[in-house]
Amino acid sequence: MNTIYLTGFMGAGKTTVGRELGHRMSMPVWDTDDMIEQVSRKEVQEIFQEEGEARFREYERDIIRNTSFNNAIITTGGGAVVNENNRRFMLQNGIVIFLYCDPKAIVKRLANDTTRPLLDKDKEERINQLFIERFDDYIEADYTVNTTMKSSQNVVSEIMGFLDRHEQIWA
Repeated sequence: MNTIYLTGFMGAGKTTVGRELGHRMSMPVWDTDDMIEQVSRKEVQEIFQEEGEARFREYERDIIRNTSFNNAIITTGGGAVVNENNRRFMLQNGIVIFLYCDPKAIVKRLANDTTRPLLDKDKEERINQLFIERFDDYIEADYTVNTTMKSSQNVVSEIMGFLDRHEQIWA
């Protein structure tokens, strides 16, 4: 099992941490949202607007289950864990690391972000609602890192420490 799946709420740092972790471990990094955009030839926002969230989740499921990842870091969309089959697949085929970030910090991080289709309305209320809905799914991960007050370098060091300590499940 040489695949690392980074999960967590939008704004938790999955993309940034994924890039840094990939650099430090000399592993390729694949972002499921980017892959969905390549396959669909549409931006995530367009998919949500034109095809709806359910269709986006189908693209996401297909990318996670049908793409052969080996020796790679996969940064998932914030809602990928909502699908139980996605969670099971990731846990069976790699190491799942939940990047936890306090919802208040997420609200601040995403205050000026207009690219998140699920946050069209009251951002703070929507972030809190989605976070609560998804939390039990996120914590099914193999490991949780609190990213709230940490630099990406510190988060990556913590992840690498976990992997070193648990080499038997990683190798």
